[in-house]
This record gives sequence, structure tokens and C-alpha cells, in this order.
Amino acid sequence: MFCTLRQPRTVVYAAILVLLCSAIALAQQGRWTKAASFLQPDEELYGVTANGRLYVIGGYGAGKGRGINYEYDPASDVWTLKKPMARPAHHAALSEYLDKIYVFGGFVAPATGGGWEPIDNVWDYDPVADDWKALAPLPSKRGAAVAVQVNGKVYVIGGATTADGSKEVAISPSTTVKNLTITDVYDISTNTWTSAAPMALGRNHAFAGTIGGTIYVIGGRIAHSFVAASQPTDVVEEYDPATNSWGAQWAKMPTARSGGGWGTYGGRIYVAGGEIATHALVGAFRAVEAFDPATNSWTIMPSMPMPRHGVAGGMIANRTVIAARSTQDWRACRGYFSTST
Repeated sequence: MFCTLRQPRTVVYAAILVLLCSAIALAQQGRWTKAASFLQPDEELYGVTANGRLYVIGGYGAGKGRGINYEYDPASDVWTLKKPMARPAHHAALSEYLDKIYVFGGFVAPATGGGWEPIDNVWDYDPVADDWKALAPLPSKRGAAVAVQVNGKVYVIGGATTADGSKEVAISPSTTVKNLTITDVYDISTNTWTSAAPMALGRNHAFAGTIGGTIYVIGGRIAHSFVAASQPTDVVEEYDPATNSWGAQWAKMPTARSGGGWGTYGGRIYVAGGEIATHALVGAFRAVEAFDPATNSWTIMPSMPMPRHGVAGGMIANRTVIAARSTQDWRACRGYFSTST
């Protein structure tokens, strides 16, 4: 395994990690090699793939929401700065359809005071034109949700917002937070919203993917959106858009966590990294685990060389690419990871 560390007071690199998956391989072996470093350190980034490239959007930016937009081309192993978000935010939910990227909600810094203010903005980003267009807003403000596209509709699920009846415009560790169970459905062709059945467990900072037209919401954060005031969950829920129904819970994720990266390939959802905070421990995870709905089972993959959270993940061909801020002590590493038969 190979990992390069940079100290915080020198040039700090965010990480790029590539998980190369074989369509027939379930072997738990792999290797680390170098790949291009992300161009600037940041966290609370989300990732999505379009046109065979990874787009990393958002960023915490000293708590204000940097709104960065970087494109990674795996063919040339090069990062390119693209036009930033029209309204800079962090913890927005991302989805792709026909090589366009759809961005839902997120958090921004409030006009006064601290914390995270949830927003309802929705954007269409065209990577070819490198341009942003405003779309119909979310039915309600929220951040740290997941967004999954099925048949031209995007299902925006969960997330966090201010408590019912609260006069606060932002959430912070000292405020009460509403964890959402709601499922809002955005129809790309008509630019309209409808409501769908809610999931059982309200959560934010979750992982998600779709296999065979069925959506799986994995893990995440309950009780609060700030990790120090929350608890991680290992619960896996299934949603069927065809019947607008949530099924029974599936096999639990081996490592309860939130705020990591994920990608889907070959009928499996890969979950990497994440974080946790308890009375006894505050830290990030190295764990990489893969969920297979066909067998309702998890496979433990080789762990990352360093724990990391606040990462951006996406699938390019048979590679799950994760660009990441890294550990709680703000160091970073970079690498290329592959599995083989």
C-alpha cells in the first residue's frame, strides 16, 4: 500500500482514491498506487459522474460553503477547475441524468450568527457548456440529503433542516434539528415536484444507490446533523419507485457511519470512509464495504490507507472514484486502489 502524507502547514493535498472493481470479482485483494491529487484541500464535498468524468461540487470553505466545481478526467488523470456553483453551498445532494448534473438544496452560512442554514435551491449544471441553470426549488429547505435518479425522475430523500416551529434560520450543535424521512420526487422533463412515501428512519449524511430500479438508503446520521451531537446508524432501507413503497430493512452495514463516499457497480453499492463521534471516540473510518442486494449481504473490502470523511465519490466505468479531505487531524493522502480476481 502506498500513501503520501503532507503536513498541515505545508502544501496540503486532498486525496483521490480509485477503487477498480471487476464485474466478476468478489476477491478481497487490491493495491494502492498514486493518482493525481485534488487541486485544493476541502471537505464536505459531494461527487457525481457525467460524460465519463467525476465532478466534485460543494466544499465547506471555512464553514461558509465554497461552492467549488472540479472535473476529474480519468483518461488523462487531470483535474480542471470549472464554473463554481451559482449559489455556493455545502452538503447539496447530486444526481446525473443524460450527462447533466442536478444539484439539490444544501447548507449556507446564515446572514448573521453561525451554523448551517438549509436552502431549497435546485440547479441544472451542464458540463459541456460549463453553465448553471436554476430549476424549480425543493418543496422544503434541507441539506445533507441523498438524490437518486430512476427513469428520468430524481428521488431526494432524507436530510436535515430546522426544527418545526423554530425561529432559527440555521442549525448548529446547540439547536434542535429535524431529521427528515420525506421523499420528494423531481420530474426532470416537466421541472415539477411530487411527494412520495417517506422512509422509516429520518437521517442525514447517508449513502445511497440504485440497483435494478430499486433505491437503497444506507447508514447516515440520526438525532442531529452535526456529528458531535448525533449518532451513526447502520440501517439499510429499500424503496421501490414502481410501487411507491418502502420494504423491510436489509442486512445492516457492518460499520455504522455517516459522511463517507459511495459508488455503484456490478450490482453492488460500495461505501467508503465516513466519521463518528461518541463520548469515547471522535474519528474517521478507513473501512470500505460493499452491499449486494441479490444476496442481502456485505463484503468487507480492503481498507483505505488513511481514515477520511467529507468525501466525494462517483462511478466511472468500473472504477469507484473518491476525492477526499481526509482525517480529523487534516492530513491528506492520495492513492489508486484496485481489486482483482
